[in-house]
Amino acid sequence: MYRYLHTLFLFFLSATLNADPGKDWPAYGGAPGGGHYSTATQINKKNVSDLELAWTHRSGDFIAGTQNIENEITEKSMRSRPTSFMNTPIMVQDTLYYCTPFNRVFALDPGTGEERWSFDPKVDMGKELLSNCRAVSSWLDPEQTGAACQHRILLGTLDARIIALDGATGKPCEDFGNKGQVDLAEGLTEHIGFEYSVTSAPAIIGDLLVTGAFVLDSNRPDVPSGVVRAYNIRTGEFLWGWNPVHPNRPQTDTDGNYVAGSTNVWSTISVDTDRGLVIVPTGNSSPDYYGGDRDGHLDYYSSSVVALSAETGEVVWHYQTVHHDIWDYDVPAQPTFVDLTIDGTTRPAVVQVTKMGMTFVLDRETGVPLHPVEERPVPQTNAVPGEYLSPTQPFPLKPEPLHQLGMTADDAWGITFWDEGSCRERLESITTGPIYTPPSLKGTVFFPSPLGGHNWGAPAIDLDRKIMITNTKHLPIEMKLARREDCPAGLPFPQNGSPYCVITAPILSSLGAPCSKPPWATLDAIDLTSGDILWRVPLGTLEKMVPWPFYLFVDGGMEMGGPIVTRSGLIFIAATSDAYIRAFDIDNGGELWKAELPTSGNAVPMTYSYKGSQYVVIAAGGHFTSPLPSGDHVLAFKLPN
Repeated sequence: MYRYLHTLFLFFLSATLNADPGKDWPAYGGAPGGGHYSTATQINKKNVSDLELAWTHRSGDFIAGTQNIENEITEKSMRSRPTSFMNTPIMVQDTLYYCTPFNRVFALDPGTGEERWSFDPKVDMGKELLSNCRAVSSWLDPEQTGAACQHRILLGTLDARIIALDGATGKPCEDFGNKGQVDLAEGLTEHIGFEYSVTSAPAIIGDLLVTGAFVLDSNRPDVPSGVVRAYNIRTGEFLWGWNPVHPNRPQTDTDGNYVAGSTNVWSTISVDTDRGLVIVPTGNSSPDYYGGDRDGHLDYYSSSVVALSAETGEVVWHYQTVHHDIWDYDVPAQPTFVDLTIDGTTRPAVVQVTKMGMTFVLDRETGVPLHPVEERPVPQTNAVPGEYLSPTQPFPLKPEPLHQLGMTADDAWGITFWDEGSCRERLESITTGPIYTPPSLKGTVFFPSPLGGHNWGAPAIDLDRKIMITNTKHLPIEMKLARREDCPAGLPFPQNGSPYCVITAPILSSLGAPCSKPPWATLDAIDLTSGDILWRVPLGTLEKMVPWPFYLFVDGGMEMGGPIVTRSGLIFIAATSDAYIRAFDIDNGGELWKAELPTSGNAVPMTYSYKGSQYVVIAAGGHFTSPLPSGDHVLAFKLPN
């Protein structure tokens, strides 16, 4: 207990070293509990149209491969797979820090973008499937004496390491782990390297570093454990691990390794220092689209929001957003903190957006919903032999869903009469219906798709106005299960070791357009107090995807990324395939400014103030789902001098 209280005391002290949220951006989500919110007001609705490019930094770290998310996973395909640049830089103690898709770390001058140092962890990208580093983390020692590593930059790598760097020099902190790094492969069952990678920034609470990891989707049931682990940030000493298996089951096997196949925590973790909580969003159990062999113990914490004790790693509460998830509707985004007054009572809340386009608002201390949620019956037919289904699923009554919950042939849409007919024929040939219709041998429409709805970039919350801003995808995908003997070679989601593989395909018309009615991406605002939708506007265009003038007829293009909000009432977001960053008015969703980027900005922006100027920064380097080329640009915008 003494160690725990001492840790929290040190955290309170270190928090004073993190500058005001209008000046710095000390964590991926802007704060330990996310929110993507800044109190900066220099850039406002009246002058945002004057923003201009201030500087650009390029790392050279990108692979200009062919965009194809259905590539067979081979060494050759991994070497040619294009990079995704999803990074959000952090700003701490007048230095900007970011990581590249190759896990290199750069420290930049915030006013000019000039390099102060760089660090290369020497990840062999030829052995990695992903190319993703969403952010680095920052820790400040409360006792600032000027010694080395009193400011630490923490990096999670694709080859499963945690590395601590001196914030001033970029040199490894020799007193952390083994000469500056901790090997996360320890304690895991045997696996191929690319099956286990750290893609989101570690969480920091006091002297603790807490991390999960991405575990390869739909590859095999016995993938390495999705364990969440905590380490001493000064020494790298292992402190606790939580493996998401049923509480009545052992967390480790007979060899002492964490039980394989458990759901993982690949997205961003939040920490509540006041309550000593680590709040994690969990994925769904492997293999994603068939759960007949899970026997319940691997499903218990899947697709959930789970609060852990920072002291021990024990579960304080958990809330499951999808029961027995066989749709890959894992919890994709950082649990986001805000205090809300609902029905006259003010409570600390955690807001969780989901791939289903549903938003769960939970009490941060208990996990009990603050807005009503009801269990509703869901489809119980068309499941493959061997599968079992949950009879009900939770549906929040408030906030209102931001995505249509299911699709039938009557929803077919086309630019012309002919391609609308081709969409209707396609939908009539597969299984359609409401959300939670199970995957089938015939093929099932997933709408929302496993990409969302919402994904890792959302949400942003205006803490003053209690307004949530999120970007929502509206693209249907067909998921078809095939018996093992009928599975073609080279599938990206083979589900080896289960009776079925899965074959995926977007549901497109004969002209190549999605068969759902546009807009295919929206920017949405929700009043979190009432749960009401305030406004919805199309996000992006098809400008970079189809020739002029066809893109003029459809609003809302494909998107991946997320928004930020500022106290001045501005929303900044890129996230579109038309390669623009835009500013919107939080009061009505009106577009106030946009600037063209070198390629799509599939990341979450950030903002900070430095030497009297406010900057807005975005990483523009593409994404493996984007039709635009990969790149390596970090761009900063500011008002003219």
